[in-house]
Amino acid sequence: MSNAAEKIKIWFRFVPREGRFPQDTEGLWATKLGRDTAEVRNVPFLQDGVAEGDVVRYRTDADGVHWAVGRVSSAGNCTIRVLPMASGPLGPSAQAVHQRLSAFGLGGEVFSEDFPMVALTVPAGADFAGLKALLTRGREEGWWHYEVGCGTEEWWAA
Repeated sequence: MSNAAEKIKIWFRFVPREGRFPQDTEGLWATKLGRDTAEVRNVPFLQDGVAEGDVVRYRTDADGVHWAVGRVSSAGNCTIRVLPMASGPLGPSAQAVHQRLSAFGLGGEVFSEDFPMVALTVPAGADFAGLKALLTRGREEGWWHYEVGCGTEEWWAA
């Protein structure tokens, strides 16, 4: 391979969930590692079962599009998605979500200004129990809705 740091887009297919986005694919940036493997380099907004840093296997179709076919290994990171409740005490503010969760050192992205869902990468070794407690408190107090897009054994055990 001539350029070990080659960035590519890996596409994931999934069944859209009722009441959610109508999309059935999501493209994630990745760093090509080998002929058919790459490391995911951004947090997924829609795809479950994968987190930033995971290595995935892909196949390339006749049009040159790279399609994920499975996860090869986990980086130990988790994917959490948080949607602030417009009528809640934080309002529809992605910035307020980041501020509330800043103590946990999470990286993430905002879907859009119109739909301020925040997708977050929770690094391996983070305070999973503390983060889960705060996420639950925020849900109970009407700050946000949240979901776990990809959790590790350590996440679920915390």
